[in-house]
Parts: sequence; C-alpha cells; structure tokens
Amino acid sequence: MFVDKVRITVIGGRGGDGAVAFHREKYVASGGPDGGDGGHGGSVILRVNDNLSTLLDFRYKRKYAAQPGANGQGRNMAGKRGENLVVEVPRGTVVRDGASNQIIVDMSTGEDYVIARGGRGGWGNAHYATPTRQVPRFAKAGLKGQERDIVLELKLLADVGLVGFPNVGKSTLLSVTSNARPKIANYHFTTLFPNLGVIYVEEGVSFVMADIPGIIEGAAEGAGLGHDFLRHIDRCRLLVHVVDVSGSEGRDPVEDFHAICAELKNYSVDLSSRPMIVAANKIDLLPPDSDNLERLGKAVEEAGCELYEISAGTTQGTKRLMQAVAERLRTLPPVTIYEPEYVEVIQAPADPSAFEVEHYGSTWLVSGTWLERLVQNINFEDYESRNYFDQQLRKSGLFAWLEEMGIQDGDTVDIYDFAFEYQR
Repeated sequence: MFVDKVRITVIGGRGGDGAVAFHREKYVASGGPDGGDGGHGGSVILRVNDNLSTLLDFRYKRKYAAQPGANGQGRNMAGKRGENLVVEVPRGTVVRDGASNQIIVDMSTGEDYVIARGGRGGWGNAHYATPTRQVPRFAKAGLKGQERDIVLELKLLADVGLVGFPNVGKSTLLSVTSNARPKIANYHFTTLFPNLGVIYVEEGVSFVMADIPGIIEGAAEGAGLGHDFLRHIDRCRLLVHVVDVSGSEGRDPVEDFHAICAELKNYSVDLSSRPMIVAANKIDLLPPDSDNLERLGKAVEEAGCELYEISAGTTQGTKRLMQAVAERLRTLPPVTIYEPEYVEVIQAPADPSAFEVEHYGSTWLVSGTWLERLVQNINFEDYESRNYFDQQLRKSGLFAWLEEMGIQDGDTVDIYDFAFEYQR
C-alpha cells in the first residue's frame, strides 16, 4: 500500500524533577543540601532513510514520544538524560505544521532535524542554598517537552514526471527505458501509486523518472487518482506528457493534450509553466488515414513544446526521446528544495502579575501560568518554603490586588488546590 500523507503527534520527553536531599555522613557536620538536578528529556528527531519509499508505517502509529529524563538524586547526582527518539522518513518528505500547514522542513538534504525538543530538567535543592537559606527543602520540577501535531507529505524526488491520461503507455515507457517494473495491463488505473526508475542514457548521464498515476479531467478538484498524486510532480524539473496519438481509447489526442494541460494549471500555475516534452505514443497503432498526428503536432507547437513520435510497446523512438530529455535537463535548475515557511513563536516567560481571580463568597480562586509553575516548585510541608511562597505572592502584587477587590481576613484563597486563610 502506498501512503504519501499522514498526520502524527510528536512529543519531547519531560525533564526529570530536581531532588530534595541533604548530605548525611558520619563525622561530617552540617553537610548541607546536595539534591541533584533532573535529567533533560529526550528529543524527537527526524532522519532520512533512503530505503523507505512510503509513509505506510505512520498509518498504524500516530504518536511518537521521546523518553523522559530521570529525577535527580542525593549526593548531587543528576538524573540520566532521556534518550532521543529517531523517526525515519523517506527522502523528499515535506514536514508541515499541523495547525497552520506551513512548511517546517524539507527532508531532502539528508540532515537530521529536531522536530520536538525535550524539556529541561529541574534544579535540585543544592541550587537554592544561600547564606540566608541554608536548608532549602524544595526543588524545581522538570519542564514538559515540546508537543506538536505535524503533517508528513511525501513529494518524490524525480527529475522527470510522466503525465497523461490512464492507459496511454506511461508505465510501458518507464519499463522499457529503465529497470523499473511497474504493473502493466490494458485497463484504466493499472498504476495505483507512483513508480520511480533511473534512466541511463550514456556514461555519466542519467536521471530519475517518475510514472505518475493517470490523471483525468477534474483531477485538480479530486476526481480519479490524479488529485492524490499530482503533488509528486511538484519537484520535477521536466514533464513528459504522454499522449495516445492512435485514439485507441476512443478519445481525441488533441483534446487529451489540452485537458491535461488544463488540469496542471488548475492544480498549480507554477506547474503549468514547467518545461514539457510531448511524446506521441502508439504510433504503430495509428490508422493510415488518420490526421491525429498532424493535428497534435500543431497543438503542441502552439503550446511551445517539442513533440517526439514513439511506440513504447515496440521501443520505437524511445531512445531518442530519452536523449532529448537528458539534453533538456542540462539546461534546467536542480530539483526544488522547499524553504521553511513556519516561524516558531517562542513564548515569553510568564508574567507574575498575570493571574485570574474568581470570587465565590468568602472563597477566592486564583489561577495563572506563573502561579501554576510556582506551586509545582514549592514544598508546602516546609516552613521556609511556605515563607518563600508568601514572599513571591506579595512581590507579584496578588495580595494588593485581592485587597482592592475586597478580600477580608479569614477568607480562603485557593491556588491550584493549595488553600490558605488570608491574614493582612
């Protein structure tokens, strides 16, 4: 099964928590705090694997999470860093942001890319020792890793794309000019997924050609298979438009030529202006009294393209066509590598004064990002830690704001399930 577009979730590992510990050793008085830091969480890394040609594996697994960091320990022992998770993708995979659909990275160069960073490990209580706070009984919790939804979209890396209506001989042409062995049969939509073949023209001259499943009218709007696979010719430097000049399918070759050109334009204006060579196939089946070849030649000339007469079934003219393709490729720019569009928004540190207050009788519920982090890092069983918590709340202006709102002595203040009785 060929799968070329999937949506997955990647999650960086959470950082380990810092440790609250104190040095305990015989004959060593006042050993002091020695809680180690938590380990950083692992990251999710994308890596190109040239042995992959489809995104099929991602159809059965949609969530990829790296390993969390280990918690810190006593004796200043830091927690172990979480292992990175390497996710392998085929070369040519374009990674998009799930929300904005903007391009994050094009996995075509072979370089690894960190798609979800792991969270930083929390500090142990050894970090918080000061001359006035010699016995800190609190440590910092590890931070969450980056979590994001992404879309993986495979766009084949081919120099040349074969386009045309179903059953015009694209697969046959690929099979007689390369070692590729696509399925060939005398019915429509024989090819259900793109096939790649390497064409060797002469010593040191070769290129990659892709057989794109048959495109029909309305493909750009989703008809047939063309809508699913038109993306694979986005990168192609040159298009070879294969036309059944014999009319063996009961269609007019000139109408076929114009119809495919229209579908390419509807899908992408850039694609419609891509350099194109037209291959008039099945000339061995052309009726003697037919004017199809002459009419097609005029239409191709008006479109500014070159026309080559071939018969893929008998290999007539195929070598000359491939030589013309190789010669044309020498003058064209390299395969397109998409530039990143996505700009990551780095959130500024939480504002200590940014909090929300809900008042229910004598109970005041307070919330906010900064408060949530503060509560996570406080050991409420320790008197000194509670004093530090009180100082931070006063410094943020929370108590002054509550007094302006009318809080009374004895009212209950609830901050993320930590409740205390307010006293001026």
